[in-house]
Amino acid sequence: MSELRVLSASEQVAEHLREQINRGVWSGSMPGGRALSQQFGVGRMTMETALSQLEKEGILVPKGAGRKRRIVLPERLTVPGLRVGILLYAPDDSKIYYNVDLQHRLLNAGHSAGFAPKTLTELGMNPRRIARLVENSPADAWVVSSGSREVLEWFAEHRLPTFAFAGRRRGVPIASTGPDKESSMRTLVGRLVELGHRRIVMIDREVLRKPEPGRIEKVFLEELDRHGIKHGSYNLPDWREDAEGLQELLDRLFRHTPPTALIVGESSTFIAVQQHLAQRGILAPRDVSLVCDDPDPVFAWCRPTVAHIHWDGSPLARRAVRWAANVARGKEDRRRSFTKAKFVEGGTIGPPPKNQ
Repeated sequence: MSELRVLSASEQVAEHLREQINRGVWSGSMPGGRALSQQFGVGRMTMETALSQLEKEGILVPKGAGRKRRIVLPERLTVPGLRVGILLYAPDDSKIYYNVDLQHRLLNAGHSAGFAPKTLTELGMNPRRIARLVENSPADAWVVSSGSREVLEWFAEHRLPTFAFAGRRRGVPIASTGPDKESSMRTLVGRLVELGHRRIVMIDREVLRKPEPGRIEKVFLEELDRHGIKHGSYNLPDWREDAEGLQELLDRLFRHTPPTALIVGESSTFIAVQQHLAQRGILAPRDVSLVCDDPDPVFAWCRPTVAHIHWDGSPLARRAVRWAANVARGKEDRRRSFTKAKFVEGGTIGPPPKNQ
């Protein structure tokens, strides 16, 4: 298994510049470092470090101080496009901004990329059903979003070119990427406890709860334990993963011992939770604190602002495009990478209600 490495800012910029050069965005000569740093909104030192990396790789040739670098596009960088199948977790995931961004970046890089006709939940996370879908799909390679360990191991065992986009990828010998939420989850739980919360519930997808809690879910439970809060099925409840199942869960939670804080996975689920509670007169942060453990551009339009764990999906999509380029060249790529995440304290959290 390849070594886990978190890409630095300059490495992420270099990777993006490589892709842009490969796509023919620039030819002949490269724009100057100052212009590029302004275009991409990064610091001059970060950009110069990224350009120096491309010089070492022979993609750019320096022409002297004050002169533009020459672009050298080796023949090996001109690769045929792949047919990439994107296997999502649930049907509505095709609308999530980072999945849309992923598809667009693959298309712009010259690949054929489309969402599979069935999702993992529709296939019941069943490897046999997934095998039939793969067999009947004209895809050369697969991006699997939020796959269970069993599903990802099936792809690894069959040696299909596969890229895991989040999911239970730890220890599976395939390329993968995802947000590193551990430290931000610890910060989040610590902040809720500091505000006085003791009844904290996390609503998350089944693949992240079973057969045992995933890494972030374990961190959540560890932090409750560290702060002296006993935890059990109340804190990480099971629920039927559909609209009706979510409503049943919320009604059950708020019937007798209502939580004072909810951490909700996925922005679509968060919005559904917020709406359901508001219809019953339960508002954040007056009656309950609400946090989403994923970002969403729509949060910028919300008042009060939404407390959430923020991470940038662009580096993840760029990493997947780089993997596709390696696969197209016949180069084995099993590298795992992460992008940093941080807790953003929005206006949907506050102290627990006094009567609680």
